[in-house]
Amino acid sequence: MSGRPPAWLRRLLAPRSLRKQLLAISLLILSALLLLIGVLQYVLMRDFTYTNRAESMETQIRSVPREFYYDLFNNHYGRSPMTPGDLPPGAERRPLLLDAHTTIAIYSSDGVFKDFQEDTFSEDTAPRLTDEEYSLLLQQNTERTDGDYRLITAADGSEHLAVFMNLGRPGNERLLLQMSVRTGPLTDVIMQQLLIFAGLSVVALLAGFFLYLPALRKTLVPLSNMGEAAQSIDSGNLNIRFPVEQGQSEIDQLAHSFNGMLERLEISFNNEREAKEQMRRFAADASHELRTPLTSIHGFLEVLLRGAAENKEQLYNSLRSMQGESKRINKLVEDLLLLARMDGAPVLQLSALHLGEVLSEMKPQLLVLAGERQVSFDISYGIRGRYDPNKLKQVVLNLFHNAVQHTDTLKGTIHVSLHARGGEAVLTVRDNGSGIAAGHLPYIFDRFYRSDSSRTRKYGGSGLGLSITQSIVEAHGGAISVSSKPGEGSSFRVTLPCLEGLAKPAP
Repeated sequence: MSGRPPAWLRRLLAPRSLRKQLLAISLLILSALLLLIGVLQYVLMRDFTYTNRAESMETQIRSVPREFYYDLFNNHYGRSPMTPGDLPPGAERRPLLLDAHTTIAIYSSDGVFKDFQEDTFSEDTAPRLTDEEYSLLLQQNTERTDGDYRLITAADGSEHLAVFMNLGRPGNERLLLQMSVRTGPLTDVIMQQLLIFAGLSVVALLAGFFLYLPALRKTLVPLSNMGEAAQSIDSGNLNIRFPVEQGQSEIDQLAHSFNGMLERLEISFNNEREAKEQMRRFAADASHELRTPLTSIHGFLEVLLRGAAENKEQLYNSLRSMQGESKRINKLVEDLLLLARMDGAPVLQLSALHLGEVLSEMKPQLLVLAGERQVSFDISYGIRGRYDPNKLKQVVLNLFHNAVQHTDTLKGTIHVSLHARGGEAVLTVRDNGSGIAAGHLPYIFDRFYRSDSSRTRKYGGSGLGLSITQSIVEAHGGAISVSSKPGEGSSFRVTLPCLEGLAKPAP
């Protein structure tokens, strides 16, 4: 037989609902506080009641002349009673009016203990201490009313509250007066007060339960709203946000945190989708670029296998065409490898360079590439920084080659300028070519993207030059931008960080 409690009892003892848990915890705390208050009330009320009763008994003792107690004690032992003349002037002997549970007893220093139950008509017998305890009390000063009391257990097991008073020394003996009362009636009064307090506590707990439950339900509404919003969020609708400004700072802070996380997740998912889409386009474009020269080479090989190899002129023409296509494939593979390295962890061979001197070295090569086009240079030779010279030359060649491709052979003009602005070097390559439509500008640096695919293919371009240029520039900590209008030409602007940008004359 299993020792585990039933399921309903486990749910009752450990509710899974946050609202029920908070309600249970609150009621438990309130119950513990009420119990603590009840215990403290019992202790304090008991001491307060006993002290007040003790002071009242002491006052009652002091209201009777001592000679009355002396006479009462002597009469019981056959000693000479006091005559009325022995009483103080104006004092009369009067009976003791005590309640039914109050007792009076006198203890003498010679060990005699006398209970005056018959004289006081008490229903209880006076409790007695040991002789050692009475002797100790006789040595103490008990003549003033201070509320000190002592609890004594009688022979019948009942508890009595007793006060003591030293009656002095008539003759050679000392007398100690003891007045006691059973604590049962006092305890009954205290317990009655505690029962009233317990009833009020139960009423308070029930009222707290019925009042706190709807308030707690209303308080947890923002959390429930967040739960409903969370259930409706998945990878397809990450644009949903948790409600904020609901009037609870903790919930609002949690909502802001979740919204920030959702925003980051949405950006991450969008970047992942964009990366997958770019990878798909990249693979498709790379396959298309490779298929064209491979198809051409395959066609030439079929022609040669059909007998064209016997014709020397056709053989050489085919071989030259296949060589050109193989160069195109080799160039494409090299560009792809370079992009892969730049996308990973680009390794630059940085060294201190003067950008003006790098452009001066490239002037003859650029003029050859330009052909009959007009080329002008505006270069500041005091710009110095740490760059990779080979990569920067590739940037200039790519931009210049792009300008050559899109300008007229005879009427084309290309302008190259290099200046410093603050802590940046600005390289500009401007042409008067066909320009780029506004719809193509946002994608001009995408891989395999062509604004004019027919002209690009005519010059053997693969659509990777500007992507490579952008990767190299960003690896140097710079940026590249383009401005263009159809029919008016294009202007590519490269900014690179520099250490010094003083304008110096051309060497």
